[in-house]
Amino acid sequence: MNEEVTFVLDSTKESMDGTITHLEKALVKIRAGKASPVMLSTVMVEYYGSPTPLSQVANINTPDARTISVQPWEKSILQDVETAIMNANLGFNPMNNGEMVIINVPPLTEERRIQLVKQAKGEAEDAKVGIRNARQDANKELKKLDISEDLKSNGEVDVQDLTDTFIKKVDSILKIKEAEIMKV
Repeated sequence: MNEEVTFVLDSTKESMDGTITHLEKALVKIRAGKASPVMLSTVMVEYYGSPTPLSQVANINTPDARTISVQPWEKSILQDVETAIMNANLGFNPMNNGEMVIINVPPLTEERRIQLVKQAKGEAEDAKVGIRNARQDANKELKKLDISEDLKSNGEVDVQDLTDTFIKKVDSILKIKEAEIMKV
């Protein structure tokens, strides 16, 4: 195979891998009933006058499957942490015991589970669009190359095979996440 075609295929695969990584990160943020520190990854706390990620001002733990505990490194910001969690609009009702903020993660209702599955499907569809865009870019690059038509068409077939593989990967990741969300 031609070096230029190999380069296009490698950069396309790298781009598609990036899309899968992005999808996995997005799906981790969709909670599936179990408490996880990642649920608070978007929370910003006002710390010395600037918004700071919660994870940079406190220890976040999950003592059990339904509880998240947040222990700020400085007790003086305990109230700010509690307020930031409430303002993040995550549906949590934090409790402050003077030492740490405790969040009881409510069990998911059937309705909420269906909403989360829709959200996961939306993320998967975005990933598929990203993969198809990478395919389109690769095919454009192949057309620009100064190589024989046979090499171009073989390259396009390889790009399509790569696309099909990554689309299947997205579907399989989504299927696992759906099962995780719907499991009571």
